[in-house]
Amino acid sequence: MTQTAEPEIATQDPRARADWWPGLRALLLRLHTYAGILIGPFLLVAACTGLLYVFSPQIDKLLYAHELTVPAAPGNVPLTAQIDAARAQLPGAGLHSVLPSASPTQSTQVVFDAPDQGEEHFRSVFVDPHDGSVRGTLDNYRNVHNLPVQSWFDELHRGLHLGQFGLFYSELAASWMWVLVLAGVVLWLRKRFVARRSGTRRRAVNGRRRLLSWHGWAGLGISLVLLFLSATGMTWSTLAGDNVSKFRAQFSWQAPEISTTLPARAAVGADIGFDRVREAVSAAGLRGPLEITPPSGPGAAYEVKREVRAWPGSIDTMAVDPGTGRITADLPYADYPFMAKLSHWMVLAHQGLLFGWVNQIVLAIVAIALILVIVLGYRMWWMRGPAKRGFGRLPARGTWRRVPGKVLAPIVLGAVLAGYFAPLLGGSLLLFLFIDGLLALRARRREATA
Repeated sequence: MTQTAEPEIATQDPRARADWWPGLRALLLRLHTYAGILIGPFLLVAACTGLLYVFSPQIDKLLYAHELTVPAAPGNVPLTAQIDAARAQLPGAGLHSVLPSASPTQSTQVVFDAPDQGEEHFRSVFVDPHDGSVRGTLDNYRNVHNLPVQSWFDELHRGLHLGQFGLFYSELAASWMWVLVLAGVVLWLRKRFVARRSGTRRRAVNGRRRLLSWHGWAGLGISLVLLFLSATGMTWSTLAGDNVSKFRAQFSWQAPEISTTLPARAAVGADIGFDRVREAVSAAGLRGPLEITPPSGPGAAYEVKREVRAWPGSIDTMAVDPGTGRITADLPYADYPFMAKLSHWMVLAHQGLLFGWVNQIVLAIVAIALILVIVLGYRMWWMRGPAKRGFGRLPARGTWRRVPGKVLAPIVLGAVLAGYFAPLLGGSLLLFLFIDGLLALRARRREATA
């Protein structure tokens, strides 16, 4: 929230004037305003791209219905024959995984590596399981479930299709969002508390005060979701995300991985193939939408995963010996640590997948509200300054000097820790302070020569 609040109503209690709040309020107001002005464009882009991404699964299903669905018919051709038909479309491509048809009207998705498209890109061939005919070929990004539209919007939201530079943009937005939200919430709630306690609440009648009211209430209403999106967004980031991974590893909060290494004394024989692998896991209780990944090399097993992306969200995995069809490892979702499950659920909720269309509607409302909050913040800043200057004033400098040491010290310590954990946040904060110091120096020189 880019809040540029009106001066708070002063209380008549002399002790309140000596309180620590006025200095802290001024510091939070300057941080909120300054950061909002400079980071607002990044958050605006993130909100707009997120709004586009949230409904991309439905767009994919509508645009690619021919590839995804098939006419219902009795019987299926062997899965190996379907894979052979897909291989003929992309000769020489490395097979990544196979998603067998899970219903009579669903096609089989055969996924190949696509190194020509870049890292984390795949190319899928969709096959009619009833007659083995190819329905079409589509590209995927980061996830075999993401089809072209969703993949394109995913990459747009994640990094604006600008490579590493774009990834830093999204990390900067996620790193600063929680700072802006917390500062804005504290300012708004304190303002409402003081107004209620003093009994001098006034209706927002003039233009800027009305905008401030809308800005504050809208920001407060979406604050919890914004904090959630900031936290989950940082897990995907480059620098902060690496620190998140290290932190989770320290406490064993990472999702466990199934072992696909075969026992040393495993029988060596001809590969039993995808059909018998599917039969083996089905007999062991792993049914439904599956993803079968072939062995990575000699001494490795097939990996079969069933992922449920809607609530309650789960990932069950088995490893199958390619020579005998024996289950060599079983990793049910129930064995995941709770924090690993929680991380999985949070990621799905961030993507709008966990609670279906309700999840998508909530994220769309939050994205629209965030756009409104940012636009109102810039409008209020514009209205603060003289018309001839064309932009508004910033709150006074040096506000940190008015904050008592016992209050300022935890803030500084928190800023250092946050800057260490999220390097882009720390680096940009230092840049803000440097720019602010240069502006202060220029102002003093102008005063000295006036």
